Amino acid sequence: MSQQPIPSSRASSLPLSVRCQDGVVLGGHLWLAEANRPEGSVIINPATGVLARYYHRYAQFLTRHGFDVLTFDYRGIGQSRPPQLKGIGYRWRDWGMQDFEAALRLMADRHRGGPLMVVGHSIGGFLPGLAESAGMIDRILTMGAQYAWWGEYAPGRRLGLFLKWHLVMPVMTAVCGYFPGRRLGWLEDLPAGVANEWSFRRRRFELNYPKSERQDALSRIAAVRAPILAVVVSDDELGTVRAVSRTLSYYVGAERVAVLLTPEDFGRKAVGHFNLFHDSHTAGFWTDTLQWLREGSNPWPASVLKPEN
Repeated sequence: MSQQPIPSSRASSLPLSVRCQDGVVLGGHLWLAEANRPEGSVIINPATGVLARYYHRYAQFLTRHGFDVLTFDYRGIGQSRPPQLKGIGYRWRDWGMQDFEAALRLMADRHRGGPLMVVGHSIGGFLPGLAESAGMIDRILTMGAQYAWWGEYAPGRRLGLFLKWHLVMPVMTAVCGYFPGRRLGWLEDLPAGVANEWSFRRRRFELNYPKSERQDALSRIAAVRAPILAVVVSDDELGTVRAVSRTLSYYVGAERVAVLLTPEDFGRKAVGHFNLFHDSHTAGFWTDTLQWLREGSNPWPASVLKPEN
């Protein structure tokens, strides 16, 4: 794993609006590298129910190292939340087909050089394949990327997670008209359509679509050609090896490599699903990711997982 000096200057951002094809306007920030020709452009896709600002420190880090970065909130979340969530018809799939699509087109229009890349956390690592313009992506890095099918949660946590996300969440969503995650201390509030797509997710992703749309969804993901480096952490209760492997199996047109890292690799007792985006990883994991983003070279070759049959 590489160790590089960290520039001390603080990156600043430009607030901006991301307009989707269906008229929904998202809130986001553009972080510009000082160089006239940056190392590349990066779009950071958040996890479900996580504010874009959670990733701002990583965005600043990337910008200090020469990348232009776009952070944004999906519809219904944070700066993209409407005054009233109840009754809003936003769906989880819209985050890929509309929101990421709009973010990708915006970043392509503002692209100043180098590869155009995506860093996707959790569901954010699955969404790129839903976008019509995904062919513009040059490289993808994912952390714990999966689409939340309960059967692939970590065995020791599966029952508790099933009760939380697949029993309590749909009940609370039905009662409130949206999922009151913030009130419960369970991530952010979610539109009902997003929450219910999570709660009632079927084993095969495409089975959540109407029959007439399934082949199109599969073909769109299969058309992605950008190489993917997928990071799995051994104590991630959601992004397990099986869950991440299932996600990668849809990207049949792309070169795919998954690596399994452990908390011990970072000198820690636990990392889980969220910790890699804490700035305590600046000199370790964050710096390692630069090797993939700059060169397309895996910084963890000894940790590569064998493809599942």
